[in-house]
Amino acid sequence: MLKKLNIQNYAIIETLELELEGRLNILTGETGAGKSILMGALSLILGDRADTSVLLNRDKKSVVEGTFLLSKNSKTKAILLNLDLDAEEELVIRREMAASGKTRAFVNDTPVNLEQLREVSHSLVDLHRQFDTLDLGEQDFQREILDALANNQSLLEVYRMAFSGWQSARKKLIDLQSQKQQFTREYDYNKFLHDELEEAAFKENELEEAEEELKLLGNAEGIRSALSKSNYLLSEGEEPVLNGLKSISSALAPFASLKPSLPELLQRLDSTYIELKDLALEFSSMAESVMADPERMDWLNQRLALGYKLLKKHGVKSTAELLNLKNDLASKLQTVLELDDTIALLQKQEAAQEEMLLKLASQLSLSRKNVVPDFEAQVNRLLAQVGMPNAHIQVLVSAQNPSLNGADNVDLLFDANKSGRFEPIRKVASGGELSRLMLCIKSLVAASLDLPTLIFDEIDTGISGEAARQVGIILKNLAAQRQVICITHQPQIAGRADAHYFVYKAEGNVGITTGIRKLVKQERIEAIARMLGGDPPTSAALENAREMVNA
Repeated sequence: MLKKLNIQNYAIIETLELELEGRLNILTGETGAGKSILMGALSLILGDRADTSVLLNRDKKSVVEGTFLLSKNSKTKAILLNLDLDAEEELVIRREMAASGKTRAFVNDTPVNLEQLREVSHSLVDLHRQFDTLDLGEQDFQREILDALANNQSLLEVYRMAFSGWQSARKKLIDLQSQKQQFTREYDYNKFLHDELEEAAFKENELEEAEEELKLLGNAEGIRSALSKSNYLLSEGEEPVLNGLKSISSALAPFASLKPSLPELLQRLDSTYIELKDLALEFSSMAESVMADPERMDWLNQRLALGYKLLKKHGVKSTAELLNLKNDLASKLQTVLELDDTIALLQKQEAAQEEMLLKLASQLSLSRKNVVPDFEAQVNRLLAQVGMPNAHIQVLVSAQNPSLNGADNVDLLFDANKSGRFEPIRKVASGGELSRLMLCIKSLVAASLDLPTLIFDEIDTGISGEAARQVGIILKNLAAQRQVICITHQPQIAGRADAHYFVYKAEGNVGITTGIRKLVKQERIEAIARMLGGDPPTSAALENAREMVNA
């Protein structure tokens, strides 16, 4: 429950502290005194959008702080623990707004973002303000009513997990089918490119080696001539180099014993002779192997021409890149062949998940339909109680494609005058009718939603007399299990209060500001009497007010 509300520098509120009771809290006051401003300030700690135009003093920040008791609210404690926030018996939520428009939010003095603030505060308070009756026309809200009454939360969570899994499998299947279509469209072209490379049958480094070989063959005659000449000079010329070395060795050999360093020189000369003799043999052998081969050159030129054409076509620069491209194309072609098997497997998995999803959706639908008759009967009974005896509702649950919340389309239909013609409520109900209908519905679903605090901002719009008295009874019954805060202009409702607060305007430090005080019994009687008969109240109004307070 909301134990305390502190407001500073908000609209015409300079500073205000409101301590609330645990059951039915009624706020009354003249029009324009600031009752709805209180709700606007409260909405800040519920996560509503901040507007700097509400700053009373733009040199100071606006601060709204709510203190809540959590002793019986395990849902909020679970949310706090999940957000790694302290879950004590007392919870303090604070929102600060600067003139720049920047806001900060805190839960037990720990900074939180706006989404976290909403998650915590919405588990604590349900604030029904003027025009919130428009929610009744929204199908999501209508479905949530049935789910609350049917206690469908656990089943709905299981269904949503199944829906998420089905959506994921379906997306994967659709993506794969799209990929197959794309690959199929490209298959013929890719196959042509692959077959062209396959037919070329290039080996690793073939083009690079062909270029080297072609250079060799192109210079074969020159190379052969140089090799033959080298061999000739070494071993066959008029003065062969080898013969000259042999003569030098023979001339020096007789003196080897006379000069200590000469044997080493002779040994080096012999080594040189042997090395040059081997070179002469290799030159001769190599000369015989280097032959011009026009046919081989022509074949190499053809291979290179084909290779250069393919390199240019595919924008690559080497044989290795061509071979990699061929392998990639082969992989794509193989993927097309394998996709059918993968798609068939995914189709089975998606079908199994869809079957499970539809089974859960059917359970949800049945659960919702089961609560409809009792819900209709109870709402129609309450409508008669609040002065709408001829009004009836019907709830139509029809099938639709599976979505995040099931496979049901929920329509709340309304007939205000026993005409037998039920129309969507958003089209035919007036503002006053919507307000009373919303109260009837919330009084039924409050226990299922487990909200500790319900706030109604002028939900009694458009009613008076007996209808207002019955609304007061409903609010009183609703407050037996939880805290209810209600802003009202109806004395019949104010008379039901467990705690009555009067909102007024007063002269403050910065001009006219809003104040609030809790009324004692005699003050309540006088306030209700003024609501009944004006100011000053008549004795009859006072007596009537006394009866209302003592009822």
